Amino acid sequence: MPLVKIKPKGQITLPKPVRDSLGLSTGDLIEIGVQNGRGVIVPKRVVTAGPAPKLSHKEQKLLQSARKKIEAINTDPTHSKGLTEAEADAAAKVGLIDPDQKWFWLEAWQKGERQAERDEQEGKVSKPIGTVKELREHLRGLRA
Repeated sequence: MPLVKIKPKGQITLPKPVRDSLGLSTGDLIEIGVQNGRGVIVPKRVVTAGPAPKLSHKEQKLLQSARKKIEAINTDPTHSKGLTEAEADAAAKVGLIDPDQKWFWLEAWQKGERQAERDEQEGKVSKPIGTVKELREHLRGLRA
């Protein structure tokens, strides 16, 4: 990893290999934050919004329902229901959810998320495993 010096006003220069790896060039936007005590750089692309898609009356009702469910999933995933296919299609059509990640918002996936939340609350999950050796030891312990 290249070493970078912070200048008096907090400025840094991203090394060329880092810029190339992230596909960054002059004028691009990046988001910088902290996750788990480490600095994180995320390239951002600004896309100008096109005209809003026309929705039928039925799609508008589906979108309204989808918005409520998405809000519930984001605030209380343990007690919320996922979207139907039709709701997810309407939400993706207007850009509320990424069409490539529609699966995440569907009830079938959210059912598994709720189960995982319950398992975690009930202590049915393993502690974080950092090495292959720790993984092997953990798996052997499950067999015993």
